[in-house]
Amino acid sequence: MKAQEILSKMTLEEKIYHLVQMTTMTYLKTDGTNIVTGPDSTMKLDKEYIYDVGTLLNLVGAQTMIDAQTNFLNGSKRKVPPVFMQDVIHGHRTLYPINLGVAASFDPKLAHDVAKMAAKEASLDGVGVTFAPMVDLVRDPRWGRVMESSGEDPYLNSQMAKATVEGYQGDMGKYNIAACVKHFAAYGAAEAGRDYNTVDVSERMLREYYLPSYKAAVDAGVKMVMTAFNIVDSVPCSGNKWLVKDVLRGEWGFDGVVISDYSAFEEMIDHGYCEDKKECAYRAMEATSDIEMMSPCYANHLKELVEEGKISVEQIDAAVLRVLKLKEELGVLDNPYRSVNVEEAKRVQVGPEHRAIARYAAEESAVLLKNNFILPLSKDIKSVAVIGPNADTGAIHGDWPCGGKVDETITVLEGVKNIVGDRAVYAKGCNIEYDSTDESMIDEAVEVAREADAVILCLGEHQSYSGEGNCRTNIEIPRVQYKLLDKILEVNKNVVVALFTGRPLAISELDEKAPAILNMWMPGTEAGNATANLIFGNANPSGKITMTFPRSLGQVPIYYNAFNTGRPKLPEYDFNRVRFTSSYLDSPNSPLYPFGYGLSYTEFEYSDLKLSADTLTRGGKIIASAKIKNVGKYKGKEAVQFYIHDLFGSVVRPVKELKGFEKIELDVGEEKTVEFEITEETLKFWTKDMKFEAENGKFDVFIGKSSACKPFATFELVD
Repeated sequence: MKAQEILSKMTLEEKIYHLVQMTTMTYLKTDGTNIVTGPDSTMKLDKEYIYDVGTLLNLVGAQTMIDAQTNFLNGSKRKVPPVFMQDVIHGHRTLYPINLGVAASFDPKLAHDVAKMAAKEASLDGVGVTFAPMVDLVRDPRWGRVMESSGEDPYLNSQMAKATVEGYQGDMGKYNIAACVKHFAAYGAAEAGRDYNTVDVSERMLREYYLPSYKAAVDAGVKMVMTAFNIVDSVPCSGNKWLVKDVLRGEWGFDGVVISDYSAFEEMIDHGYCEDKKECAYRAMEATSDIEMMSPCYANHLKELVEEGKISVEQIDAAVLRVLKLKEELGVLDNPYRSVNVEEAKRVQVGPEHRAIARYAAEESAVLLKNNFILPLSKDIKSVAVIGPNADTGAIHGDWPCGGKVDETITVLEGVKNIVGDRAVYAKGCNIEYDSTDESMIDEAVEVAREADAVILCLGEHQSYSGEGNCRTNIEIPRVQYKLLDKILEVNKNVVVALFTGRPLAISELDEKAPAILNMWMPGTEAGNATANLIFGNANPSGKITMTFPRSLGQVPIYYNAFNTGRPKLPEYDFNRVRFTSSYLDSPNSPLYPFGYGLSYTEFEYSDLKLSADTLTRGGKIIASAKIKNVGKYKGKEAVQFYIHDLFGSVVRPVKELKGFEKIELDVGEEKTVEFEITEETLKFWTKDMKFEAENGKFDVFIGKSSACKPFATFELVD
């Protein structure tokens, strides 16, 4: 069976329903009776065509897939199998860290490897497509979905997007699944960090910052693109002809499947863009959106639009053919069950091999924010208190867990006991809820801390406080956690805070008080083992944050690659009040932790920073280089970062832009020279005339440990 052959035999109604996505539950049976006897009542679909639906979502387990596919094919006249799609966000059954954490590794190969692992587990359960990677650039930590992103930088986001797509898809073999990049476009720019909210960016801003990561995914061969809930240029993305047809398909040449987000077609009515569902269907089809997820605009109105001559059969055929070609490439048309395997899934999922990958990913993703010579703790320690609301729970593997389970996640207490055994003692100390004021457990925790040689204090958020729909106006840790910290510090100064979070937090007070802070993000299934390995020195932290941590919520949005102003406050006066400059009355401008920041148990010394030439001729190249030496006491890894500042342009340019990075590992005393190539391509941007090109002029060059590094050389681009 081939795509074109199937299309030629389909009726118009069958074609239309092939563009509809329903839930897997619709096609399951218990004791011979459908759990859902027909289409969801709110969808109001024609039951005659319910077995012509093209794709299904929300699959849970291999046997579920087998049952649903069998029931579907038994009820279908045409026998065209659906492909199953699922939100495999940061793992399938075995969870690796949230994507914001994986990005902190500054290691695209790691992003590739964990996606490959997740694809294998998902394919064994019958998943053919994942709604990932999410590559939305984000600058506002209030937004819950920052946990799915790679952060605030377009270059890093693009590198992670490419690696993740290639990890999921591979050569589209047995254990690969198709990737669906999302959310096209600029979903991460939601005003006030509030999910589904208005997005208002200029075309230059869109192209310069938000589009590159989607383009990188397309260039990597991603099979699907999901449109965003939001508007772009005041037009909802699902019906945005310029965005989808002109840019995505026209400029970029994307010929794969475009799918809406959940019910986004009919939400164009609430946006005030479409009067009714019929107009929603028209706008979406005109934009060349293919699959409608969980709303009935196509199913109930496309035929009518064809009969009225507003939509052509050829438009529908093109959309259906794209879906069928995806199925053909996945092998679903020849084998409806593809690689589903109940027994192999049981063997592979959450098995030792995948746990090892997840544990390594969590260790590489963690960021050491502060260390006053406490870490690493000695494994010979006589006693250690493991305290806090995140200390003895598996609910730190992260939101969007797909098939991951809390009871399969290693807790911090378990991880610590795996290293020091019964020398670890536990007290909860307080609850995790952001509005908790219950101090009744603090006294017990203080007594446990008093008798211990060191305290591992597990603070932060609950995993459900980030993710879709989980936005916050307060991004500090709860006051009760600070009261717990204060009381423990009164009896024990050797306190290590293990911080669990799905977003950057405003933790100036914690930074001031805690002797050591290890940011674990939400680390996945092996959370506890990874945390303990890092704390006791079995692993050395090397992560670097990819979203700026603000000093306070009032600084948000805050990001490193900002524009200067006509009245900038000079960095040397950051902690001084300078009126009539762009500044705050009650806070420095600088963040608590800048983009790219992260410590290690060892020390890295940068020296011999230089350029191979001070003039770059178009068509040529120059090399920026630096020597990095491990001058500390431990073997460690360093993410060497390369930035450029275009000093003057036809439009203002950011104060700094990441243009490259390299993750290196150095033994004690070892030194390595790291080089970055600069060409005309490196310097291109969207000019005043909206041309993507490099302009002659001067450029500052930076190589360092974070975005806070200072320039060391200047070169000039000339004809």
